[in-house]
Amino acid sequence: MRRVRAAVLPVLFLGTSGYFVWHAVHGERGLIARDVRQERIQEARLELTRVQTELEAVERRVHGLRGDRLDRDQLDERARQLLNMVDKNEIVVPYGPERRLF
Repeated sequence: MRRVRAAVLPVLFLGTSGYFVWHAVHGERGLIARDVRQERIQEARLELTRVQTELEAVERRVHGLRGDRLDRDQLDERARQLLNMVDKNEIVVPYGPERRLF
């Protein structure tokens, strides 16, 4: 009986400590969840960089087509691309999808 009484406090302490350690690793805000959040943040930053690059490209295209400073070459190029037409004296150089100009 004396040994049981002496063991109750350490067992209770170890159980409580184990509970908190388990939640510190596996819990909603634990170490594993932190790693998952860091991964998601990194993926979101990469997506943000990709979208910002795409936005800058679109803004450059729009800037060239503004009415106050219309870039006639760009307008002509875009119209020909949309209509899928070329002049008989033009040379067409195809680009792959990974080397898009705009």
